[in-house]
Amino acid sequence: MKAMFLAFLAIAVIAVGADYALDYAGWSSAERTTGEAVRLD
Repeated sequence: MKAMFLAFLAIAVIAVGADYALDYAGWSSAERTTGEAVRLD
């Protein structure tokens, strides 16, 4: 049971870390598909 809780904790840490890393990398669809002539407010 202890190993299962540790695995759940590891999954949560990896998921949160990946979310922050991908947000920081700038891979959103708005940033990837807009050009210089498009205004996003």
